[in-house]
Amino acid sequence: MADMVNESPWPSATPSPPPPPAGHDYAPAARAVVVAAVLLGALAAVAYWAWHQPFMAYPRYLTELARMPVPTQQPVPVQGVKAGSIADTFGAPRGRDRRHHGIDIFARRGTPVLSATHGVVASIRDQGLGGRQVWVMGPGRERHYYAHLDDWAFGLAAGDPVRPGDELGTVGDTGNARGTPPHLHYGIYGADGPLDPLPRLRAPKAVVANEADDLDATAKAPANR
Repeated sequence: MADMVNESPWPSATPSPPPPPAGHDYAPAARAVVVAAVLLGALAAVAYWAWHQPFMAYPRYLTELARMPVPTQQPVPVQGVKAGSIADTFGAPRGRDRRHHGIDIFARRGTPVLSATHGVVASIRDQGLGGRQVWVMGPGRERHYYAHLDDWAFGLAAGDPVRPGDELGTVGDTGNARGTPPHLHYGIYGADGPLDPLPRLRAPKAVVANEADDLDATAKAPANR
């Protein structure tokens, strides 16, 4: 008997080819990039607008001050006194264990003491050797020290911006200068310690004639912060 072949009555199914790979849809990512760019641009525009508004004058002043180089010439910080009349006593011995870290500028009691630089009033104190004193943070983060004051300028407060010629107080003899002729002790302190102020007071003005023109314009606004 012939072998019987068990054949299916249904034709064999041919497997269909796999579908072609779907293409990548970059549209959502592109939209996200565009939205992010628009938001960043809007934030930058708002920041630029805010930075140039009057209420940001004080931060602008501090920023400009920090960018300024240290001055190479300064006016004498006592009204009416000429640099040539000031003795260079910087580094002179004071007692057994200290040196004179500044210069003494003699004038009549009550003579106005003026800021020698642009800056910000860092502190106002009545203590120690300096008696009544004002510290100003100036260009290049130098600290300017005005000591032995008879009194402070009316309304002066820590945080106030100052320009060269702004009044800080008046000449006196407070602190360890009590009983000596009235004078201003003026010192400058940089990152490496005390500096002799006198060379700057004697330097020709032309050296820095236009050094702070832009800061002068900026400094006029923050006084009423």
